[in-house]
Amino acid sequence: MIELLTKIVKNNLEDKTEEFKRVFHGRGNFYNCYNFLTIDSIDEVLFATIFEKQEKSIEDEVIVFLRNIYKEYNFKVLVLQKRYENENIVLEGEFNSSVFAIENGLKYQLNFSNKNIGFFADMKKGREFVYENAKDKKVLNLFSYTCSFSVCAVAGGAKEVVNIDMAKNALSTGRQNHLINKLDTKKVKFLPHNILKSWSKIKKLGPYDLIIIDPPSFQKGSFAATKDYEKIIKRLVSLSTDDCVVLSALNAPELNTNFIKNLFSEFAKEFKYIKRVDNLENFPSSDDERSLKNMIFQRLD
Repeated sequence: MIELLTKIVKNNLEDKTEEFKRVFHGRGNFYNCYNFLTIDSIDEVLFATIFEKQEKSIEDEVIVFLRNIYKEYNFKVLVLQKRYENENIVLEGEFNSSVFAIENGLKYQLNFSNKNIGFFADMKKGREFVYENAKDKKVLNLFSYTCSFSVCAVAGGAKEVVNIDMAKNALSTGRQNHLINKLDTKKVKFLPHNILKSWSKIKKLGPYDLIIIDPPSFQKGSFAATKDYEKIIKRLVSLSTDDCVVLSALNAPELNTNFIKNLFSEFAKEFKYIKRVDNLENFPSSDDERSLKNMIFQRLD
């Protein structure tokens, strides 16, 4: 088993740069023996996550492997997250300053004391789509979290961006993400708001040329894709310009692309399906329908 892991990680570290890179992705069940593990190269930080508790011998073997990789590739810090215990452990080195995820030259602030460190690497192609399609657009970023889509939109020349999220702390990090990239925040709004309770404020700030929907697949007490996603789709026509483009993201393994397509067909007929954005090669999956689904729709009245 460890030979397979070694081969994959070393192959992915051959072209190591300062940019965030997933060097091993076991969560897609492509490598069944390590479906509990992910490993990321984040500039000088090697970051691994064990999602489900394993036999001690297996975890110990993984930790020995990580320490060896840390030394061989000259990382400065090694962090292990035990997701099943909600614990992040610095195994080697120490943090001397702020740590950033760097992607396509843009920086995103990270926090290794949280379960979610502030950046979802699998969404790279989605962020690239926004960067390439935001010029002169008014953008609505729903479930914005730390506002990485907004950073890409402003960097790509967006006219205005409205970020919506319930978590004030995440929006505060989002504001910092714009500032560290020297982006103009005068054209950006950061609104702590529960969209499922009221849409009046969001509608008043519209209409929007580009809408991003990137909700959690399930967050207890706030959002469940199976019942709440349609509430968003129903609002799209009232929020959008006549040629509005929507990036609709779905990261629930149990729901396939037809789940979103059917919602648009039923509740937003004005929007036509354009394409699904490709996923990154270093996030392999044994079942494409269980992996991240980024779908593009456009209003064509």
